[in-house]
Amino acid sequence: MDRCDECLFVYSALGSGELPQRLRDLAARYPAALHGVPDPRRRPAPEVWSPLEYACHVRDVFRVQGERVALALRVDEPEFHPMGRDELVITERYNAQDPEVVLVDLATAADEFAARFAALGEVELDRTGVYPWPRREARTLRWLGRHTVHEAEHHLLDIRRAGEARTAGGA
Repeated sequence: MDRCDECLFVYSALGSGELPQRLRDLAARYPAALHGVPDPRRRPAPEVWSPLEYACHVRDVFRVQGERVALALRVDEPEFHPMGRDELVITERYNAQDPEVVLVDLATAADEFAARFAALGEVELDRTGVYPWPRREARTLRWLGRHTVHEAEHHLLDIRRAGEARTAGGA
């Protein structure tokens, strides 16, 4: 995956040196997005996450990706296991979490992940791990950083759509 046709994110357009600041900037955009929806716990459709669930997911993506970076620095080409995203929505009760706490935790997780990335040099950015999505494939840490930015960008779009679905639906 090098481009997302839905949100128009292009992986190669994001330089490695830009990653830490982009991660922090993205986290700073989540409060306005989440506060911009009337009911952050409302799912626009049964199979679509609520804005709060998306925010919790992004927080956890930052955390998991940070763990993956640490693992790839210790182990040659480790296997990155799926994070169990759909299971976490249920087991961690994403929709029952306090949105303000989630936003603080999301910012903290983004900052920690950004700091990890800022410390990487070209040699470390070229280290690989076997990433499980969209297909099982060896990916560089550079790609992992870009993919994390994509996840956060894409889910901001999902949150906005959920707010628009609520407005358009008149409910």
